[in-house]
Amino acid sequence: MADRAATFAQKPILTGEKVVLRPFEDGDLAALAEAVGDPEVGRLTGSFHSSADAAEPPDPDVLRDWYSTRNQQTDRLDLAVVDRATGRCVGEVVLNEWEQDDASANFRILLGPPGRDRGLGTEATRLVLAHAFDRLGLHRVSLEVFSFNPRARRAYEKVGFVVEGTRRDALRFDGRWVDSVLMAVLEDEWRRHRGHPETAPPGPSAT
Repeated sequence: MADRAATFAQKPILTGEKVVLRPFEDGDLAALAEAVGDPEVGRLTGSFHSSADAAEPPDPDVLRDWYSTRNQQTDRLDLAVVDRATGRCVGEVVLNEWEQDDASANFRILLGPPGRDRGLGTEATRLVLAHAFDRLGLHRVSLEVFSFNPRARRAYEKVGFVVEGTRRDALRFDGRWVDSVLMAVLEDEWRRHRGHPETAPPGPSAT
């Protein structure tokens, strides 16, 4: 299999009807801090283990150090999600945990309150999957979603992800055990799904 490190090192701009996915810029930090610090984001991503944890704002120095280095990574892809209606960064999408020999990677998405309930996340996910399979040559993209987030699970199923199993009692939140649902989409499944006239995603433009 060809070496894909240089490909992951290239940070594309992926353009859809509602969002643009692009490398991070210095001006994105305030919006990203808002998204990462949102209590609902922390709960649904498993970043918090109790409602009390949500009261602690993210450390701005840690966030700055993290996002200022994302564009230099060669084994993962981190992109800002920009709402085309406002031009504002509303979150991030990530392909990480790359396994070169297996042509696989993990996917995650994080959107703050301004990026929700308008289909931005669905389109951003479709753009990333198109890039993963059409340009990066991946065979498999996987993710985990907690059982108390059925809305996200439905959104993932809508773009082609399939449930593969469950990690029981994977997270303890507010003293209650929560399962984690394992999902993935394979390249051939993605291509069949994309070809369906009712669910075909928009083709990304990359620069």
